[in-house]
Amino acid sequence: MARIEIAAGVVHEMPADLRKALLADKSALERWQALTPLGRNEFLCWVEDAKQLETRKRRIERTREELLEGKRRPCCWAGCIHRTDKPVSPWAQRVLVDKQRKPTKAKAK
Repeated sequence: MARIEIAAGVVHEMPADLRKALLADKSALERWQALTPLGRNEFLCWVEDAKQLETRKRRIERTREELLEGKRRPCCWAGCIHRTDKPVSPWAQRVLVDKQRKPTKAKAK
C-alpha cells in the first residue's frame, strides 16, 4: 500500500501520533492538507509543546475537532516560537521563551 503524504509545517515535522489521527479521519485530513504551511506549523508546534502525554493526546483530538470546525489555527495559541522568519512577539518572549509568569497580587490582610 502506498504511503499517504501529509504536509508538514515550515519548521515542525509531522509527528507519528498526529499523522495517525489525521489518517483515521478523511475529512480532517482533507482540511489539514488545505491549510497553509504556516497554519499547519501552528498546530504542529502546539501539539509538540505539550509537556505531558495526556495534554498531547487532548491537543491532537482538539486539532482534529478544530479542523472539522473550519479553524485554520489552534485556538488560544500565541504562536510558534521556533520560526526564524519573524521575531518572537514581546509577550511570547516573556511567557513562552523566558517562562516568566504574571506577578500575583498580594492578598490583603
